[in-house]
Amino acid sequence: MISEDLFNNKIKNMSNYIMFVIKARQVELTEQLKAKNRAPIPLSMGAPVERVPQFVIDKAKEYLDTDHLHTYSTPKGEAKFLEAVSQRMKKRFNVDVNPKDEIFSLIGSKEGIANLIRALVNYKEDEKEQDVILIPCPSYASYTQMIKAMGARAYAIYLNEQNNYMPDLEEVYQQYLKEGNDPKKIKALIVNYPNNPLGCTCTFDYLQKCVDFCNKYNILLISDSAYCEMYYDEAYKPHSALECKGAADCCIEMHSISKTYAMTGWRLGWACGNKTAVKMLSRAKSTIDTGIFKVLQYSVADLLVSEEGDKYIEEQNIKFKEKIQGFVDGLNSLGYKVKMPNTAFYLWVKIPDRFKDCEEFATALLEKSGIVVVPGTGFDKNSTRYIRISVVASNEDLAEVIRRMKEDGFYFEEK
Repeated sequence: MISEDLFNNKIKNMSNYIMFVIKARQVELTEQLKAKNRAPIPLSMGAPVERVPQFVIDKAKEYLDTDHLHTYSTPKGEAKFLEAVSQRMKKRFNVDVNPKDEIFSLIGSKEGIANLIRALVNYKEDEKEQDVILIPCPSYASYTQMIKAMGARAYAIYLNEQNNYMPDLEEVYQQYLKEGNDPKKIKALIVNYPNNPLGCTCTFDYLQKCVDFCNKYNILLISDSAYCEMYYDEAYKPHSALECKGAADCCIEMHSISKTYAMTGWRLGWACGNKTAVKMLSRAKSTIDTGIFKVLQYSVADLLVSEEGDKYIEEQNIKFKEKIQGFVDGLNSLGYKVKMPNTAFYLWVKIPDRFKDCEEFATALLEKSGIVVVPGTGFDKNSTRYIRISVVASNEDLAEVIRRMKEDGFYFEEK
């Protein structure tokens, strides 16, 4: 009989991805919730419900009738897709990336980051011997698990209102040394602007500081830019870290079509930047997959360089701004103190004092009102007084969330 003892210790000790745990609980309660007119409204996963661009659907239908597009691709990606990415990066960020050796296709940016970490760190069981990756905190729930699974250690860099969500990296480094850590163990710094779960972004000057920091200490800068096209004010339009002076020496950036075009299920993205990092990622992926469906690559390549794609982004940002602002106003009418984010579609919401912690509050919202959110501890073990809300549902469902919270007594202060 096969037991868990057969498998490596890191995987045995890992928990399932929190979004899938929440989804399973939602499914389990669905019939019970429907029976009391509280059918679940998911505000947990960052999955937009908007329709994908008609342009890319039409292109995909067209390419499906092209016989040679049904054979294996390559992990690197089709030349047409890589060239389109190069053009997109030039148009959007005025950054030159060479399709030949500075761009690599991804099955979504999540997969790319995981494989890059696998290529970067040396597996060690002993925590004292483990390689280190600096990560933002709170952060995307998968970062820590990806790092742990590869026998490495995540070192938290705290983002908060006090440091304007742009912590002093030199102070972090000196604190790391004071704790007796080996500076040679640091392999990379992950930055994620716009940020999940906080919905904040950073200035271009701060990105330059990140690049300078990584070049100074000879570590890799991994810029997770999955939300770079989601912004609601030109003053907060996100930059690429690759725009910074010296970025080519230390930076690899991850992009995705998932949030930008509401194409979460299509699973396509790209890595671009430092040649050595791209080459090592290529080696890590070359035995894992045989590339992404060519039809998908071809249709998205056309989308990336199209006027239709640009118009879709512009229109979606207008819709999201209105949607999020309306929901923020609704929460604040119940006594919550929520600010409109400048980027992404996440709200980091402080919970009422009468609840023991965010797990209790999130459970109560689900079991009583059918509202599905994520406890803050899913992103940082210390964020016990916050939940993350993904404002991705329809306007009708978001209005229903506010109605239910009011009817079911989920005011910030008891009434």
